[in-house]
Amino acid sequence: MGHVTYQRSLAAWSKNDPSIIPTWFPIQYWRPDVWSRVPGVRNNASMYLSLRARDDLRRARAASHNDVLFFHTQGTAMCSVGFARRVPVVVSLDATPINMDTVAEGYNHRPDDDGAVSRLKRSIYRWVFRKAAALTTWNQWAKDSLIRDYLVPPDKVEVIPPGVDLELWRTDRSGAGLKASPRLLFVGGDFARKGGDVLMDALRAGLSERCEVDLVTGTEGIESNDRVRVHRGLTPADPALRRLFDEADVFVLPTRADCSPMAIVEAMAAGLPVVTTDVGAISEQIVDGETGLLTRPGDPADLGRALAELLNDPERLKTYGAAGRARAERCYDGPRNYTTLINLLKRSAGAPASAGSAAPDDEGNRRAPIGARAAGD
Repeated sequence: MGHVTYQRSLAAWSKNDPSIIPTWFPIQYWRPDVWSRVPGVRNNASMYLSLRARDDLRRARAASHNDVLFFHTQGTAMCSVGFARRVPVVVSLDATPINMDTVAEGYNHRPDDDGAVSRLKRSIYRWVFRKAAALTTWNQWAKDSLIRDYLVPPDKVEVIPPGVDLELWRTDRSGAGLKASPRLLFVGGDFARKGGDVLMDALRAGLSERCEVDLVTGTEGIESNDRVRVHRGLTPADPALRRLFDEADVFVLPTRADCSPMAIVEAMAAGLPVVTTDVGAISEQIVDGETGLLTRPGDPADLGRALAELLNDPERLKTYGAAGRARAERCYDGPRNYTTLINLLKRSAGAPASAGSAAPDDEGNRRAPIGARAAGD
């Protein structure tokens, strides 16, 4: 869902720049095409997503009709080298393949070994990243890996975090006190990977006597009760989802495996303190002891301790929420971050960058960009 939210936000902000003509190619995680039937391909997400992206771009004659190609996630970019010979290519990542290996267990993903196939895969990605005109990452974690593991020059990589519409998520909590039964909010489509079961274990250990919980998930088999409300079918832009953020007191995401969850950015924008885990690049989002608390993944006791600590200290809860909102304004402002990204694409295409997302460039600018992104995260 995070990648879907990112694409929708980028599409929305790109409308403010009349000097570009964007064309979008949503690459479906699964569809009944030839690549879903080819042995050796159908079980490798990076291969079939990249082959689908290549096929879609070829059919659209993208290399002839556009000035820059933008591939979001390396999972769509393995076949980009052929295009890079004719048109600048920019690759966007929230994590490198080697980053993903560090959280592989939570994704039910087998990490690469030192065998011939894994070495070949790393070589292909080094080739892809070397041929790209530029790379952008959501976090320093991925940039460091590009430099260390794939030998990408540091000045070729720009960290541009995903942003949100801060006005849309603005919530006035200045006069609000802690409710008699505080509300926790969990948002995670993949209930197990996002640690929903860890939260349920913490509730059963006595936390449910202190609070109520709203669970937003797509996983079946999770039932509501007198202290837990389960919400299904909510999309990232759904007003009902934003209302749950408005009504919550704490956002909790005890995830086992993640990179840079968009839900955490939205929680900070909504002024919520965040209790989560120190996995992936989350420690770049949440400042432990300032905007929230980081707990050990898979540890209900540690999660319960952290939540009880906050619920016992309403002033600290309010301070963390305000600090999170301030951090969202500094680091995750949608207009600023998406304008920065669009300017990177313009520079890669040889076009002048604009000062702001709504400011048109001089006549004669070349067109940018095409977006190819993987749906289904």
